Amino acid sequence: MKNLFSNLKGDFFGGITAGIVALPLALAFGVSSGLGPSAGLYGAIFISFFAALFGGTNTQISGPTAPMTAVSMVVIAGIIAINDGSIEKALPAILIVFFLAGIMQIGLGLVGVGEYIKYIPYPVVSGFMTAIGVIILVTQVLPAVGYYPEEDTAYVNAFKPQAEEIILENILKEEAAEGILVLEDFKETINRAEKITKNDIAKEAKTLAKKEASGVLGTFKVLTRAFRNINWLELGLALATIFIIYGFKRITTAIPSTLVSLLVVSGIAYGFGLNYIPIDEIPSGFPAPNLGIFTDLDIGSVTPYIFTALTLALLGAIDSLLTSIVADNMTKTKHKPNKELIGQGIGNSIAAIFGGIPGAGATIRTVVNINAGGKTKLSGMIAGVMLLIIMLALAPIASQIPAAVLAGILVTVGIGVMDYKGLKAIPSLPKDVKLGPIKFSSEVVIMLIVLILSSVWNLVYAVGIGLIIASLMFMKKMGDVTAERSNVKSLSDEKAWSDEKDFPQNLNEKVFIKHIQGPLFFGSTSDFQQLANQIPDTASTVIIRMGRMQYLDQSGLYAMEDVLLDLNNSDVTVLLVDLLKQPKYMMERVDMIPGLISEKHIFTTFDECLKWVNENIDDTIKPS
Repeated sequence: MKNLFSNLKGDFFGGITAGIVALPLALAFGVSSGLGPSAGLYGAIFISFFAALFGGTNTQISGPTAPMTAVSMVVIAGIIAINDGSIEKALPAILIVFFLAGIMQIGLGLVGVGEYIKYIPYPVVSGFMTAIGVIILVTQVLPAVGYYPEEDTAYVNAFKPQAEEIILENILKEEAAEGILVLEDFKETINRAEKITKNDIAKEAKTLAKKEASGVLGTFKVLTRAFRNINWLELGLALATIFIIYGFKRITTAIPSTLVSLLVVSGIAYGFGLNYIPIDEIPSGFPAPNLGIFTDLDIGSVTPYIFTALTLALLGAIDSLLTSIVADNMTKTKHKPNKELIGQGIGNSIAAIFGGIPGAGATIRTVVNINAGGKTKLSGMIAGVMLLIIMLALAPIASQIPAAVLAGILVTVGIGVMDYKGLKAIPSLPKDVKLGPIKFSSEVVIMLIVLILSSVWNLVYAVGIGLIIASLMFMKKMGDVTAERSNVKSLSDEKAWSDEKDFPQNLNEKVFIKHIQGPLFFGSTSDFQQLANQIPDTASTVIIRMGRMQYLDQSGLYAMEDVLLDLNNSDVTVLLVDLLKQPKYMMERVDMIPGLISEKHIFTTFDECLKWVNENIDDTIKPS
């Protein structure tokens, strides 16, 4: 506790400044997620406070971030869609997924995964971050121009036939679950169908319209309609917000330009009584825990999102630890990665209980905190308290913020989050993979695959596919590099090792010497398997020198077994020289020793082997 209050003044100003910077972003991320501004604010409050209290990076400021919000958006939209478009019905399932992500993060920290996050390939991270920017930019076009598909009557009407089908299908499912669906008698079905109102159909049609226009592809589907129905006031507010954010930075960076744009544009819109579209109302009063996530839990609705929860946990871990490295570089300190994951997990779990969206360590807010004087965990806790005070005191005023202002803020976030360093490097990266006559860079391919799949398909699956491809390409490269050191050559084709210079010349035709240099594993087995075909017809003995083969995997083991079987069938004697511990252990497990090679044919040194050769091999050349 003494260390916690050792920098009270600096931490106070750092926390206050970081909290103010976090306010507009928290509101914007909440709106973008689909749960509303209050969800973003709750997430910022609880994650900031508890991740700082229990985390392993003293100056880290945590809260909703662009990557976490983008993945959360997918979870929220999917669960709402299967709950008839009702946020109230979907909320328990949504929050339990977020809660599980937090618990998983705690688990990752406890088992020490924090030490291994650094091994995630850069192309995967680069493609993902750029995709996040694309997603945010594209999905904010509609609110920036003031077009909301669910409010477009002509567009919604096109979904009414499908809405009627879905409502009828739901009635049949309910009857089947109740055990009253009988093919011979549809009286109950007709009775229930007659109770369907136009409002029910319109509501379902709005849900379908909103779902159809969601995401990157959905936005492109309605882009033409949006541009035909531009709300010029909303577009003006969004553009003004963007202009101030970039313009004010040229004047000074002492005051956050995002906050300035929020206050100025919102103040003008409200003060002049403009007919703008406000954000959802932010509840006043202290946030209450949403115990419905436990009492009203439907396991079936959550199960499909377990992998997504794990992705959120891993993404939050990566996001947080990258920010921790930035903080370390600025403060010349060393963070504790596993403790940081535990702190982030606790913060996300508690935020979920109170209805907040998940988050992670936020780089910009952390840098602001450090520059303002923050040095201890107290600064992050103060940032959370600051946001809570703002919410309690100013919730009614904050509820008057124009939605277009937050859209403008998010546009700048989308532009800023892209990995321009990775994009600029595309032309210069070496083309190390060949497909037919075409050469290309494996790292560029991985980055583009993750970028495209994340943008137009599924963030979760895209990252998984990117990791798999990156791992396979890495294994191939390592296999190729290692295989180059393991050559299949006879003594006459390669330079003899120093202890082979005195090998009897009259035995060269009778004895074939094979050198294995480097591990014999899945990447180098194909060349080794050609050994039997390269032995001269005159040879009756093969010496395999294994002193430089440190490792033998299962693929290499069975490749060697195949070769030894071929040699035994050809009545060729195999002698092993300097067989190391691990390869010998593997060969003994499958009875290659002594099943295929007798212990008396295994020698510690080449001199011992040479002695055996001189004593047992006749120098008479075998007829061809």
